[in-house]
Amino acid sequence: MSPYSSWEFTDDRGHLTVAPRRPDRVVAYIQAGATLWDHGLRPLGVFGSHHDGDSPDPAKAGGLPLASTRDLGAGSSVDPDAVVAAGPDLLVAVSYGGGQIYGIDPEAAKHLEEQVPVVVIDVGKDRPLDGIRDRFTALARSLGAPREPDVQDLAWARDRLRTLTARPAAARVLALSAAGPGSVHLARPGTWPDLRALSALGVDLLDPGHGAGGNWCTTDWAGALALDPDVVLGDVRANAATPDALRGDGHWRALQERVRTVAWNPEAPCSHRGHARFVDAVAAAL
Repeated sequence: MSPYSSWEFTDDRGHLTVAPRRPDRVVAYIQAGATLWDHGLRPLGVFGSHHDGDSPDPAKAGGLPLASTRDLGAGSSVDPDAVVAAGPDLLVAVSYGGGQIYGIDPEAAKHLEEQVPVVVIDVGKDRPLDGIRDRFTALARSLGAPREPDVQDLAWARDRLRTLTARPAAARVLALSAAGPGSVHLARPGTWPDLRALSALGVDLLDPGHGAGGNWCTTDWAGALALDPDVVLGDVRANAATPDALRGDGHWRALQERVRTVAWNPEAPCSHRGHARFVDAVAAAL
């Protein structure tokens, strides 16, 4: 498609977005921006969610060069007028179901939709990881992405992981996000597209069982230790507690002494490259 041709894309809400020419000034939720970067597209600016701090979360950014990418705030600090003033011709957002734009206040999102064309990709628990990745690939291609997906690297990583999980006495894997000393969020594998993808490749992911919480079961570190994991997938986003903050918890220390830990980013770039890195890291731990 010529950059001077009309452009259209139907997002995961079923909304058809039409523009007189292919957009090239894109503002995106940081995970979406990192995904577009993996396709060779550079966003004009990014915004974060209510979970993020005063600066963009490097974990969510993937390979995106944050130093030279405009930061438009996060959550309630996102000023829709400032976003519009930046001059985007497209905003790429994500949703966790229901079509609601994730990361910013509903009124701000409504204001933005009145001013800027918006495309929303659903990354929620009901979507398969392959499907999410394919939707971002389709969007990137429609925007003239110069880089084709790294299909072979992901295929190689998957094959390696399948081989390892087929061995007897496969490792038991627990995904979690550290809340602080005495508290941890244990992931329910069935509610995370990337964890379901690991399960499909044979990874033995531990389920924390019944309790409050949809995606997470919040408990103490003794509860995590009692599940007897061999490998821990630890949330590395900025909102997760750091090891330095956890050292005072004896159960956390006991867990660290007995497991192999893999960095887990629940909001990793939704690209073949990003997913290959994650699958390969899990395979290396096994």
